[in-house]
Amino acid sequence: MHLNLKNTFTQLPADPEKENYRRQVINACFSYVTPKKTAQPFIIHTSDEMLQSLGISKEESQSDEFRDLFTGNSTYPNSTPFAMCYGGHQFGQWAGQLGDGRAINLFEVEHNEKLWAVQLKGAGETPYSRSADGLAVLRSSIREYLCSEAMYHLGIPTTRALSLGLSGDEVLRDVMYNGNSAYEKGAVVCRVAESFVRFGNFEILAANQDHDTLKNLADYVIKEFYPHLGTPSKETYLAFFKEVAERSMEMVLAWQRVGFVHGVMNTDNMSILGLTIDYGPYGWLEGYDFGWTPNTTDSQFKRYRYGTQGEIVGWNLFKLANAIYPLIGEAEGLQDALEDYKDNYIQRYNKMMLEKLGLSKEFEDESIFIQELEKALHKTETDMTIFFRLLSNLKKDKSQDPLSVVKDAFYTWDDLNDEIKRQWSTWFEKYFERLAIEIDSDQERKEKMDQVNPKYVLRNYMAQLAIDEADKGNYELIDEFFQLLKRPYDEQPDSQKWFAKRPDWARHKVGCSMLSCSS
Repeated sequence: MHLNLKNTFTQLPADPEKENYRRQVINACFSYVTPKKTAQPFIIHTSDEMLQSLGISKEESQSDEFRDLFTGNSTYPNSTPFAMCYGGHQFGQWAGQLGDGRAINLFEVEHNEKLWAVQLKGAGETPYSRSADGLAVLRSSIREYLCSEAMYHLGIPTTRALSLGLSGDEVLRDVMYNGNSAYEKGAVVCRVAESFVRFGNFEILAANQDHDTLKNLADYVIKEFYPHLGTPSKETYLAFFKEVAERSMEMVLAWQRVGFVHGVMNTDNMSILGLTIDYGPYGWLEGYDFGWTPNTTDSQFKRYRYGTQGEIVGWNLFKLANAIYPLIGEAEGLQDALEDYKDNYIQRYNKMMLEKLGLSKEFEDESIFIQELEKALHKTETDMTIFFRLLSNLKKDKSQDPLSVVKDAFYTWDDLNDEIKRQWSTWFEKYFERLAIEIDSDQERKEKMDQVNPKYVLRNYMAQLAIDEADKGNYELIDEFFQLLKRPYDEQPDSQKWFAKRPDWARHKVGCSMLSCSS
């Protein structure tokens, strides 16, 4: 197996200490560290797409060399694995140094003129592991492996996944942080991205007033990933911030479009490239609910609930602006960019919602029209994915009862009392008025709506079914979902059973409704 290695990130200042023990790291962007060997590594699944992206053949992926490399049991010749140093604001509070506590970057690969950073999650402790062991379990690894690839095929900016493997070790975990620890199967995910640099990489350097390394990092990111911005200068750094804000907005609008809730939007989980990063306690809206979060740690204050994700990205951008301020020395441009984000987000959110509704023409009261829809969706438990997918079947000639078209999206049809039905009737009348002035035929509108409203997403209970089967040594469901979610906007009639509301058994089941940060 021949990989075309590049070393771009490791040209930045390195931690001079080579021993792997917990410590505060100063004036450095990373620490060298070696993955932990495992008892009995085994590759469960690989992504053919990512194999091709890295220049690895299918045959090579079935070799012992591949297995050992991507489970952390060997290192590639002339590579220097490392863990990144970063800080972050967690649940709104500065947490100080965090870093790659259970992620180890193996190397960077260039293939077909594209650079990829390759990282193992769950391959052992690093100087940033704090009190943790740096390992991962099978359930959380399956969730990350499946979801990152599913998000990519939904058209959402994201890190990718190359492989999912078992370590053969047992790992002690307290799933819900309630004192009930148990041993689980250890696993390792190989994840891939153009870069894993986060807002927190900048924050820790600013907090330590290490402005030289801060400038080195900013210049590196601009050179490698934003080269069109030109030679680094105050103007370039400001343009860089504006583009990060734009990419981050595109990312979170895509989350809102499909009902994805990240669950832990700390600044250390925000990619400088606007990628969805770190799939921990994420979840998919089933009942449409602005207040829902999948994260047990956030259950009291619900900071990272579905309805506030756009606002939280803005808050995180404010913290990034503070971090890079020393490079610019003037606040006005950064403040203007933050205000632009706030104003543009509302407009872009409305535009996204109109696209979901098959409406191309903007109108004066569109915000009120969208809010009225959202209020109706909140009145009774309504499956978001099914509602918008079925809505594309509505004919604008009023020949159908609109509620009957979307009936299967309601969890309990009997909950629709006369008051709720009147509310829906009022909204549908306005919707028909908007459809009447659209030039698209019913079929054309359906095709457009079906391109933005997926039929299949990785519902929480589906991931749990795959986990339960994998615990028994059966990996067929992992592959079934992996293949299904490659075409989330297609009808796929043979998979119709996955276009269904959450079953009752999953309503309060651990892993289906709420998850911890170790999930």
